[in-house]
Amino acid sequence: MLDGWARRRLDPVLDRLAAGLASRGVSANAVTYAACVVGLASAVAITFGNEWLGLLLILLSRLGDGLDGAVARLSGKTDYGGFLDIVLDFVFYGAVPLGFALADPEANAVAAAVLIFAFYVNGASFLAFAIMAEKRGLSSESRGEKSLFFSTGLAEATETIAVFAGFCLFPDWFPVIAYAFAAVTAYTTVSRIVLAAKSF
Repeated sequence: MLDGWARRRLDPVLDRLAAGLASRGVSANAVTYAACVVGLASAVAITFGNEWLGLLLILLSRLGDGLDGAVARLSGKTDYGGFLDIVLDFVFYGAVPLGFALADPEANAVAAAVLIFAFYVNGASFLAFAIMAEKRGLSSESRGEKSLFFSTGLAEATETIAVFAGFCLFPDWFPVIAYAFAAVTAYTTVSRIVLAAKSF
C-alpha cells in the first residue's frame, strides 16, 4: 500500500547511489546477493538477542534491495536478475520471523509460524497472479519498472519493513505484532484472489 509513496521519495537517492555503483562495475546481481547476506545476518543477530543490530542490518538489507533495481536500470535488466530479486526477497522475509522464533521459541515460535505461513500463501498468490498476467499480456508500472507483474495490496514491502522494525524495537510484543500482520497479509491474499476472479 505504501510502496508507491516510498518509491517517489527514495528513488532519486537510490538512483544517485546506483550510478556510483554501476560506474565502478558493480552488478545488480551482486547487490542482490549482498542484500540477502546482510538480511540473513540480521536474523542471526536477532536470534542471539541483539535486536538493535538486527534492525540496522534489516535497513541496510532493504537499502540493497532497492539499489539492485536502480543498478539494473543503468546496466541492463535481465530475467535472471528479476528472478533472483524475488527469490532472495522471500529468503529475507522468512528469515527475520525465524530469528525471533529461535531467540525465544516458547514465546514466539507459534506466532512466527503463523506469520511465515501467511507470507507463504501471499507469496504464492502474488507469483500466480504474475504468471497469469504475463500469459494475458497484462502490464503494470504502479510500482515502477519490474521484471514481472506486480499486483498491489495492503501488505507490501514498506509495511513489512515497518513491521520488522517494530519487532526489533518492541521484541516483547513480537507475538501480538506478528499475529496482527499475519491478518493484514491474509487480507492482501484474499483481495488478490478476488482481483484474480475479476481479471481472469
